[in-house]
Amino acid sequence: MNDFARESLSYFGMYSKMLRTKKIFVPERASFGNDKDQHFLYYAPDPEKGAAARSKTIFWVHGGGWNAGTPAFFDFVGQRIAGEGYPFISLGYRLSPKNKYPRQIEDVCAGYKAALAFLRGKGNGSPRIVLSGSSAGAHLSSILCYGKKVQDEYGVDISDLIGYVGIGGPYCLDGDPGWVLRTLLKQLFEPGYDRTTGDPRLLMEKNSIPMLLIQSEHDGLIDYSCVTRMAEKAASLGNKCELYPVTGRHDTHSWYTAGMFLETRAENATLDKFFSWIENL
Repeated sequence: MNDFARESLSYFGMYSKMLRTKKIFVPERASFGNDKDQHFLYYAPDPEKGAAARSKTIFWVHGGGWNAGTPAFFDFVGQRIAGEGYPFISLGYRLSPKNKYPRQIEDVCAGYKAALAFLRGKGNGSPRIVLSGSSAGAHLSSILCYGKKVQDEYGVDISDLIGYVGIGGPYCLDGDPGWVLRTLLKQLFEPGYDRTTGDPRLLMEKNSIPMLLIQSEHDGLIDYSCVTRMAEKAASLGNKCELYPVTGRHDTHSWYTAGMFLETRAENATLDKFFSWIENL
């Protein structure tokens, strides 16, 4: 069976696990714009977990092909991360095809700034932030983290960032990305739009924030060369980058970019890598 077919067949098992997820943490919602998708959810962590986890805050940008998904839909991610003891911010953004790029990165930048102010309003004046995103969210969050031109354009200060984790991201928009991604990109960009201004690999500049790139050779939607080219660009700039190849039966796109948060660290080696890498920052 090819990887795309395995990806398609994985949805039932993932959704059935989503329906069984216990909602222990009740998130706080905050808006940063007039559109319903311009908001974030804040999950306060499990108070019984260690202070080391609580000293870092995880910001996460959801996936969904830029055209679907909300922080509420990915509540299970917040439940898992808050359950591990981390304060968690789940950022939303306006979706395509109604909203064309750069609306998405505008919202991610605005949401990041609003969430920082929100945390400081809760008395966390110097948050140590790990920025992460999956799939389309990895595309957007990697631009926020490593795209100096974008940071300057939208007035983003990344001095509180201590690490970045990208999961299953489409980091390279040039060449032939395959028919699935090609279709999604047609919805994301206006015809004739200069896609180099939304390409994470091309926008990346040198900085000191270490990155972990989690990707599978059997993704089913995104070619593995996308992440190897991103890692090569990081190395050429002297940016610290670790590439973690996903293995095992849950190595298709949706399972490892989001579904891993439906399992425990003992059950899922990729999830354990996600947390252990953050713990060691």
